[in-house]
Amino acid sequence: MNVKELQRRLVAIARAHPPSDRVPYSFEKRIMTLLSRPVADHWATWARALWRGAIASLAFMLLLTAISWVNTIHKNPVSSADLALDFEKTLLAAVDSDTEYSQ
Repeated sequence: MNVKELQRRLVAIARAHPPSDRVPYSFEKRIMTLLSRPVADHWATWARALWRGAIASLAFMLLLTAISWVNTIHKNPVSSADLALDFEKTLLAAVDSDTEYSQ
């Protein structure tokens, strides 16, 4: 239904029936106040919460990276060759275990 037409009809019906004395004092003001309240924007609420979570996660990641970096430098400096060998062993561990079971 057309919103403008509906509004026009409702206003015409309201004008045809004037308010009686039974209506409580300032009833129309209370109703108009309720109708004029802003509608909550749920997308903005979710966006704000997700941005806060992203910022907190980023800060936590940077903190753990700094701790790991400082810990590595002071205790055991690892060369890139050792790191590459450990990485290769880790990646091929599943393949190696599959060939052991198949034999």
